[in-house]
Amino acid sequence: MSVQEILKTFQDIAANPRAQMDRCLAQGDKVVLTAPVYTPEAIIHAMGLVPFGVWGADLTLRKSKEYFPAFICSIMQSVLELGINDTYKGASAIVIPSLCDSLKCLGENWKYAVPSIPFIPMTYPQNRNNDVGRAFTKAGYERVIADLEKATGASFREDQLGKSLEIYNRHNAVMRLVDKTLTAHPEVTAAQRSAVYKSAWFMRKEEHTALVMDLLDALNDAQPGAEKVKVMTSGILCDSPALLEIFDDLGFQIACDDVAAESRQYRTDVPKGLAPLDALCEQFARMNDCSVLYDVEKHRAQLIVDTAQARGAKGVVVVLTKFCDPEEFDYPIIKKACDAAGLPVLLVEVDRQMANFEQARTALETFRDVIS
Repeated sequence: MSVQEILKTFQDIAANPRAQMDRCLAQGDKVVLTAPVYTPEAIIHAMGLVPFGVWGADLTLRKSKEYFPAFICSIMQSVLELGINDTYKGASAIVIPSLCDSLKCLGENWKYAVPSIPFIPMTYPQNRNNDVGRAFTKAGYERVIADLEKATGASFREDQLGKSLEIYNRHNAVMRLVDKTLTAHPEVTAAQRSAVYKSAWFMRKEEHTALVMDLLDALNDAQPGAEKVKVMTSGILCDSPALLEIFDDLGFQIACDDVAAESRQYRTDVPKGLAPLDALCEQFARMNDCSVLYDVEKHRAQLIVDTAQARGAKGVVVVLTKFCDPEEFDYPIIKKACDAAGLPVLLVEVDRQMANFEQARTALETFRDVIS
C-alpha cells in the first residue's frame, strides 16, 4: 500500500472506535476500557482481553453535568457522558487510574452513572521510584488483576504477562521510530499524524505495530514533501479535528510532540531481567517528564526545549485542556524554559465542547507569522 492508503487506514480506525469495538465483540473477545493515563494495558492484554482506550470525544455535555462541577476537565466529563449514553455498551469493565483529581472523580462517579460496566481502580503512588513506591504499585496491579478476573472470568498468568510486555516494548520502539521518521515527511498532515497515534488506542498493539511498520516502509520509499513551518505540540490531548485542520490550513508541520495521548506514553520501556509484574512496576518507577507524575525538579520543561531544538521546531504550541490542573501548573515552568532558550511558545486552550476555534486560528496565524 502507498503512504496515503496506509494513513487512510489509520484515520478510518481513529474516527470509528465503535466499529473497532464491535469487531472485537463479534469475534468473541472481551473488551476492557482503559482511561488515561498509564493504565496497565499489558496486564489486560496478558489475560486475553482487549484493552480499549477511552479519551472522550468532542460533544455537547448533558447528563455528565449532573455528576461533575462545571470547572473540571472536559475529557473526564465526556468519557462519563459516552458511558451514560451506552457508547461503550458491551465492554466488560473499565480501569481508571488515580493520577489526578479529575480521574479520581471519574472513577467514583462511574460506579453510579454507568453501573452496567464495572469500575476497576488503579491507584498509583506519586513517590514511585523507591521500594515503598514499587510495593504500592505492585499492590495496585494485583488488585486490578483480581478485579479483572472477577469481572471477566479471565485468568492471569505471569508468563503470559512476560510475553505481553515484549509486545508492548516492541510497540514503544516502533512508535518512537515513526515519531522521528515523520519529522522528515512534512507531506503527512497534522490530522494524519494524529490518527497514527489515536488509532493505537483501538487496536491490539501487535496489530498496530504491524501497520506502523508498513507505514515506515512506505515512508522510507517516499519522497519528502515541501517544507512547512515546524512546531512542537505539548499537552494532554491534541486530537480535535477542527484544531488539526487549522494546523494544516496554516502550513504547520507537527515535527514532534509532548502529548500524553501521543509520544509521551512511549518513552519508557519495561526493563528486562525481572519477574514480569516486578518489571512492570519498575517501568512505572522510571517514568518521568509528565504533568501527572510527581517531579519536584520539573525536568519536563527542559525536555520540551531539547526535543524542539533537536527536531528543528521553530516554536512550541501548548494545547492546554481547560481546567486540567496538572498541565496548568506546568505551563509557567515550560514558558520560562522556552523563553530562556529563545524558543517562542504559544498557549492554546481547548475543550471537548468547543464548537468555534476561530480564536485559536487567529492566535496560530499570528504565531506562524512571528516564527516564520
